[in-house]
Amino acid sequence: MQPFGTHEVVNQPPPLAGWNLYESDAPLREAVAREGAGDRAAELARQGADLGEPAWREAAELAERHPPALRAYDRYGHRIDAVEFHPAWHGIMRGIAARGLHNGPWADPGPGAHAARAAGFYMQGQVEAGTLCPTTMTHAGIPLLAAEPAGGALDLVRDWLPALRSREYDPADAPAAAKRGLLLGMGLTEKQGGSDLRGTATLAEPEGAPGRGRGYLLTGHKWFYSVPQADAHLVLARTGEALDCFLVPRRLPDGSRNAVRIRRLKDKLGNRSNASAEVEFERAWGMLVGEPGRGVATLLSMAARTRLDCALGSAALLRRAVVEALHHARHRRAFGAALADQPLMRSVLADLALESEAATALCLRLASLADAADHAAGGPSSRPAADPASRWLLRLGTPAAKLWICKRAGAAVAECMEVLGGNGYVEESPLPRLYREAPVNSLWEGSGNVMALDVLRALRAGGDDALAALRAELDPARGGCRAYDRAWDDWLDEARRAMRDGGSSGGSDGTHAAQARRLAAGLARLWQAALLIRHAPAWVADAFAAGRLDGDASALFGELPAAACDPRLLARAWPARPADC
Repeated sequence: MQPFGTHEVVNQPPPLAGWNLYESDAPLREAVAREGAGDRAAELARQGADLGEPAWREAAELAERHPPALRAYDRYGHRIDAVEFHPAWHGIMRGIAARGLHNGPWADPGPGAHAARAAGFYMQGQVEAGTLCPTTMTHAGIPLLAAEPAGGALDLVRDWLPALRSREYDPADAPAAAKRGLLLGMGLTEKQGGSDLRGTATLAEPEGAPGRGRGYLLTGHKWFYSVPQADAHLVLARTGEALDCFLVPRRLPDGSRNAVRIRRLKDKLGNRSNASAEVEFERAWGMLVGEPGRGVATLLSMAARTRLDCALGSAALLRRAVVEALHHARHRRAFGAALADQPLMRSVLADLALESEAATALCLRLASLADAADHAAGGPSSRPAADPASRWLLRLGTPAAKLWICKRAGAAVAECMEVLGGNGYVEESPLPRLYREAPVNSLWEGSGNVMALDVLRALRAGGDDALAALRAELDPARGGCRAYDRAWDDWLDEARRAMRDGGSSGGSDGTHAAQARRLAAGLARLWQAALLIRHAPAWVADAFAAGRLDGDASALFGELPAAACDPRLLARAWPARPADC
């Protein structure tokens, strides 16, 4: 009798070896070409090949396993407020800087700059998500600083903008003028205010004459201080009755440390590789930026960019989870067949693939609209003058996409974990890290309710212009799908009723404010459907409409009608031989 090999490994998938994150993702490649970034496809393919190397996944695991630590004092008792990171974090940040994900459209402007940067950010997010926080904060803050007039208390043109546009990562704790690369953070939230920024209590007092570009001394407390190790933060503070935005550097021009005291690092559910802090300003020095009295508006213009990155980050988590699930299901056998060939599992995987493709399409479309709406702050743009319709579409689409994609990502990642069974639940798998990460994009830069109300406010502010922009964007998909035509007409009727109610509370009874989530989420689904109807293969669009417009959009993954579950959905989502990509 032959001895039984108790440690023989059978029916386990092989390791997910290196693959090209760009070439293996057909929906991403098509979106890049469609949204004006085709000229940058070769560079994106190089990035995709690099990010597919196992070394990056190993670095991501190390950065998660060894989170940042606060070192408040040096060995002699001097206050230093240093945040120490594992070397893997710094390695990932060097790669991000080299790819220009923190400054691409401002350092290398031109057609397709935002769409190309979004594609790179999306691929980076599939590898490691914590490093996306300093990346998005810096990307969103650069145009704000570039718009400042010359002659302020800090020489932004000489000391800040060149290093912000640099592709070098420089973690040194030094004044801006001495650094090769800079990062920005943000400080808005206070413990008593949360999303209600009107509750901001941090006080800013002018050093001398008040005004834009002048120095102020800040006293107060920030409950969440993003990227505490950054070279400077954009901070909201009160100047009397007004709220203003301040650039608060970590180091003052003379090299001394600013009076920003890190009280503790937040112990978060996920996003553990990234530092988030609670700080106090003990008469910390800052320079007023933006129009005086318009601090909230100034910082919300920054948040409009970071919110799109939240949606991109969630789409990235979703994509990576789908890849892991498809790889496992193709190699794992149960009940006499590969999991991916079992009808019920195939339906689940197809539904997840649809969710991922739709999220990718909408995010890249919004990035393309940013190309149309912006003049690149880093130099002259080759685009025509800013397009008002694009601005309305961004104002409506960004919060809608953030609400919907970020909410759906958590449920989708959980479903992908279930595909792997117990193998997906253990920490050796990347799925737990993805799952812990998923909620943060819903929380950051405004919760789901804030996003829903933003959509409602944008509709009321834009009126006929906003609806005309939406119709120009979504009407071309009419005639290709009855479910879409009917759902789009119903949504327009509901939007008009909500707009007629007027008032920030949604009318005297608040009816439409209470239903704002449905309005915002419905817009996101319809926009995704329109993009797929117009640009994806018919069997993709038909399946999406059957699963998202014909039935209950909140239904379980895997409830696609049998006729909609085309086997080509899985081949499109993840090629059978990804190593060849």
